[in-house]
This record gives sequence, structure tokens and C-alpha cells, in this order.
Amino acid sequence: MSLANAHPVLNVHTPTSSFAIVHSITQESLLALYDKLSRKAHTDYHGERVGPGWLKYEFNDTIWNLDDDSDYTIFVWRQSQHASPSDPSSSASPSSGASLTPTLHLHNPSRPLPTPPEHCNPAYYVFDPARQAPRSTTTSPNRRSPSHKSRKTKAVSKHGKTVEDAGIPQFKKDFEKFHGENGVRTVIGSIGPIQNVRMLLKSGYRHVYISRKFALKHGFIPDDAAPGHYGYGGLVNIGSWPISLTPSPSFSAHPDAPPAPPALLQSTSTGKSKKKSQSGTGSKPALMQVYLSEEPHFDVVLGRSFFERRQIRVSAIDPTDVVCMDTGEKVECELVILKDGKGEIVTVT
Repeated sequence: MSLANAHPVLNVHTPTSSFAIVHSITQESLLALYDKLSRKAHTDYHGERVGPGWLKYEFNDTIWNLDDDSDYTIFVWRQSQHASPSDPSSSASPSSGASLTPTLHLHNPSRPLPTPPEHCNPAYYVFDPARQAPRSTTTSPNRRSPSHKSRKTKAVSKHGKTVEDAGIPQFKKDFEKFHGENGVRTVIGSIGPIQNVRMLLKSGYRHVYISRKFALKHGFIPDDAAPGHYGYGGLVNIGSWPISLTPSPSFSAHPDAPPAPPALLQSTSTGKSKKKSQSGTGSKPALMQVYLSEEPHFDVVLGRSFFERRQIRVSAIDPTDVVCMDTGEKVECELVILKDGKGEIVTVT
């Protein structure tokens, strides 16, 4: 049976349940899929917006992300390979029809995965018993014929350079450990009337964005905004809002930073700089165009437009040394490492 003649059904597994929806992957878009999943009733995520980072699928014993149109195009092509195998005998089995139904794994990345004694859906890829079974990659020495190559491999493994644990090479562990010790810059500030908001400071983004959940909670968008409305077709400009950052009581060591203003020098000498920093006075607000986004990790993201407006400079030596060159203020900055429900590091691109 070809993909075009198959019923447009998608199997969906979440960490706690499984269901199916009607969706044609060849005639409908990824955005339409997000909308259908968001409107699905009687789910553990009901009322939340499904978006990038929520969906994954399995292909060739590997889990793949389904985050954008490029991923969706590849997903559709891979399903067509399953639907029309090169070996005609492979589709003769009566049970092969089940494998033709595309299957997705859905989970809110901002929520932790369930743990026993809570119900864990074995159909969800994380709880799949076949994936949790340990892989045996070693071979009995009695069955291996002695050779120069095998002795060399053993010698290298003895020094711990090529030893693999659960199928993960050592170099990959070192790479993940290195990036896990880094993190992303976050600052505390205000946007509009909302104070003490933790914001992601990253020039990889173009504009200033606020998350939909944060916008609904604080009245930046109407309370009746629901799935299928108010910006699900793309980024939406919700106007200009003043944004200010909490200044640091210390001075910046950046060579291009202007000298500290006399008021800050005087307050530092009298020991009142901490109080001034906490009250938020002296920080310069910047009126910025703000866009609505589906970012699940941070309430506010400050991108390149904010960097350019405040002329922000960062230090390559101290990642927390952030200074606004327009006023010479050093900003309170912390490094944050994001991890998902499994304890794995979440990379913010």
C-alpha cells in the first residue's frame, strides 16, 4: 500500500499515554500538526501550545527531532521510504501495515519526565524496554583469535582512551562535559511594569522576544488568546516596551569600558552601592520592539537589537563580565545550565 493511499493517521506516544490523530503528512504542514496536537483534549498537556522541541520520531534505531519545516520534509521523505520498500517481499507480511503508520513521540521539554511509581508509557521511546536493556559490545576472549590488531586494541583500551560505556565513546563524554560546564548568560531586569525578570542574553537571536506563557500571565497579550490564534502563523510584534537591567555594584574590567560615573564611585565608597543595585535606580531603560515567541526555557530573550542599542560588550575571560558601553554600567550576570527531565543538558542555539 502506497503512502498516498494510506489512511492519514499519526500515532502519538507521550510519557504517560498514547493516542492517534488524523493528519496527512503529504498534504498538511508542520504548523497544522502543531495546531491539531495543541487542540487535542484529555491529554496531560491540555491547554499548552505544542511547538519546536516537543516532537521526536524514530528512524533506523535513532531518535530524531521534528522542530522545523526542514525536519518535517525529511520526516515525510523517510516515511515514504518505509511505505515503498525496495524489497517487494518486505511488504507481504500482514503485520507490516502497522509499521506504515507514522509514529511521533511528544513531550513538553520544560516539564520533567514521570518517574516510578508514576505511570510511564512503555511505548514512549525513553521508557522503551528494548532501549533500556544494556548492550553487550564485548566478545569473549576465548572466541577471538590472537592477532597483532587485537593486542593493540587491548593495550589502548587498558589506558582508557577508547573504552566505551553503554555505547558512548569517551571523546563524546568529554565533549558533553566541556559544554556542560559552560552555560548561557542570564541577567535580571524589568520589562514594562514587570520587575525581577530573568532574561537570556544571547546575540544569536535577532530581536527581543517574550514567551507566550509569560505574555499571557502579565497581560502583554489578551487573556482570550488560544491555540490557533494570535501569532501561531509566525512571530508577532506586540509593540515597544522599556527594558532595563540590574546594574552590578562592581566596576567592569573591560578595557573599552568608560570610567564609572562619580555617583557610583561615591556610593561604592560609602557602601551603598548594593542597595542602589537592588532598588534598580540608575539603570537605563531601553525602548525595544518586542516579539512573541514559543521559547520554552526563558520568559524574555534579549537578542542582537538589544546588544546594539545598549552597546553591550562581554569578556572572553570572565563570561559574567557584561558591560553596557552607552553608560558604562556593569550588569549583574549569572551563568545558567539548562537540563531536561532526564538530566541531560539542553543546548540553547
